[in-house]
Amino acid sequence: MSSLPFLSGLLKSYYRVNAPVLKKTLWGIEFPNPVGLAAGFDKNALRINEFDALGFGFIEIGTVTPKPQPGNDQPRLFRLPQDEAIINRMGFNNEGVDAAVKRLKARHPGIIVGGNIGKNKVTANEDSLSDYMYCFQALKEVVDYFVVNVSSPNTPGLRDLQEKEPLQHLLKSLNEVNNKQPQRKPILLKIAPDLTNEQLDDIVEIVKTTGIDGVIATNTTISRADLTTNAAAVQAMGAGGLSGKAVKERATEVIRYIHQKSAGTIPIIGVGGIHSPEDAYEKLKAGASLVQLYTGFIYEGPGLTKRINKYLVKHPL
Repeated sequence: MSSLPFLSGLLKSYYRVNAPVLKKTLWGIEFPNPVGLAAGFDKNALRINEFDALGFGFIEIGTVTPKPQPGNDQPRLFRLPQDEAIINRMGFNNEGVDAAVKRLKARHPGIIVGGNIGKNKVTANEDSLSDYMYCFQALKEVVDYFVVNVSSPNTPGLRDLQEKEPLQHLLKSLNEVNNKQPQRKPILLKIAPDLTNEQLDDIVEIVKTTGIDGVIATNTTISRADLTTNAAAVQAMGAGGLSGKAVKERATEVIRYIHQKSAGTIPIIGVGGIHSPEDAYEKLKAGASLVQLYTGFIYEGPGLTKRINKYLVKHPL
């Protein structure tokens, strides 16, 4: 589509909702609307211009790692149509951060992009800072904000980095380097929906003490509760993160808890189970400043972004 600018223009004219009430300024960035594409959809920054034409206010690439890696063995992605859900255990499959940088340099101007960064599977947790730092340095000139991903359930041991001490060290180190840059970029932490309230209390404290800029709530869940799909079929699919309608309520609970616990001082991007305009509105009312789509976009199609934005025009917060 990039070679057919007239097609891009047609898509934009159909899908994009332009209204002043949709604009949101956060971290000094003016988002044209609050509906973004979550990480995992365009891992390698292959279709930035195309997703922009579908009306998204921002696009998050990745998760990218310093070195290319194939990810986990296939099959590793499963649909649960009865639950409008997905189980994935992709394992940070990507072409490496340097490949993404080249593509981001060639994107159309004005598109807001977040860089979701992680560590390679072969990198030990005690050495993970160097992986995150490498990705940060590589992307700092070509993304508008960063997301530190320590919450994917599909890289062995990764979620151990959510524990208080290693997480505080990782975020503090990244932000110290960030603060020395000529143009500082917002750093967000992506968290799991499986954290306890006590762990969420730690997250609030860590965000404040390290000086990072916000959280993305939430990643996929390892829970299989409340699914209507046959339990044996779900078990046969094996391990992986569950996304879609089944995570909607917990994701909203996490957003609300962090918003209330921080007295609204921590900006939140809400993601998890957004399949309708009402779902997005619920996340925003709970305390999210922006929202992101992933599984809902798969099941509902590109028209979901337009429907959400039209709803928000009629129901301003």
